Amino acid sequence: MRESSQGVTVVALLADPDAPTDVARRIARMLPDRLAEKAGQGRRFDVKVVSEPFTSGTEDPHTLMRRIMERASAENWDIVVALTDLPLHSHGRRILVDLSHEHGLALLSLPSLGGLRLQTRARRAVEEAVLGLAGPQSTGAEGLPRSQPLPGPFAGRLAPVHRGQVGDEEAADLRYIVSGPRGYLRVLVGMVRANRPWRLVSGLSKALAAALATGAIATLDSTTWSLSGALSAPRLVIAMVGSVGLMIGWLIVDGELWHRSTEGSPEARQRARLYNTSTVLTVGIGALVCYVGLMVINLVWALFILNDRVFASTTGTPLHATEYLTLSWFVASVATVAGALGSGLESDEAIRAATYSTREEQRRHMLQGDHGDQLMT
Repeated sequence: MRESSQGVTVVALLADPDAPTDVARRIARMLPDRLAEKAGQGRRFDVKVVSEPFTSGTEDPHTLMRRIMERASAENWDIVVALTDLPLHSHGRRILVDLSHEHGLALLSLPSLGGLRLQTRARRAVEEAVLGLAGPQSTGAEGLPRSQPLPGPFAGRLAPVHRGQVGDEEAADLRYIVSGPRGYLRVLVGMVRANRPWRLVSGLSKALAAALATGAIATLDSTTWSLSGALSAPRLVIAMVGSVGLMIGWLIVDGELWHRSTEGSPEARQRARLYNTSTVLTVGIGALVCYVGLMVINLVWALFILNDRVFASTTGTPLHATEYLTLSWFVASVATVAGALGSGLESDEAIRAATYSTREEQRRHMLQGDHGDQLMT
């Protein structure tokens, strides 16, 4: 049973910057009391949150566990739970968590928890990991550590989570993986959520300015009135899909978001496909949010500025709710195309924030900057 000399078990939540750090800080607020309540026997826990890019330069679970082990050895920590928003793989398997009972370490991949109720699932996962590492354990017949059972997010009758095989050379002694189509979907949704696609909207300020200006002008144009009234619903749908698709493709190409693996192994190709699928979904959700926002803004603008007599004299159709909606829908498609072209004025950094591979590159630059600062001092 891991416990410091003062009778308090020191737990460190080592989290990657950005989303994992936010998750860790929210967990840390109530974790000591919850752990003490579940552990019983007067156990006390002191929880610390440490934010640093421990995954910089690698996605190999064995290397990451070694880094965590070295980091823990330099501190007075009894248990370390590391949180990352990278999807971790080993031998073609998608990892949920790696645990080392010998060293009191756990490595948790947040995307493998899925995209729904992430905070709750992450909290339960951290609790089960800490209790499993802090409690007494024995060794089963197959040589695997057998401590307290790990229910909740690690295993369940309906969850695509089960124990995975751990190599003899690896630092972990227990692994849980997600498998099958449901497991793939769970990781993919978790990656998209970790990317926070709604931030793409605020990151495309120049593109939005171009789209809003185009929408405002197009709403006042009589040719646009005539076209919107002449287009059928299927054609309006095609215009919407085409404009959103153009924005998605333009952002991916212009921002160089497509991940190309430098390795030829099947595992590397599988990881690249996962990255690219999450990027397309992330940018797609962001583009759809932009489209809906433009449609609403154009509708409000049309309600404010259009005159029903002028509209009827030009188009021969009275200005009713259907005409307002159809015009706003069509103008949103036109404005989205203008926004796609305007995104060329955006910085690559703002666009690249939507992809995992480039965020890993940012972490590498951050770590190099820290080393440079240390050398200068």
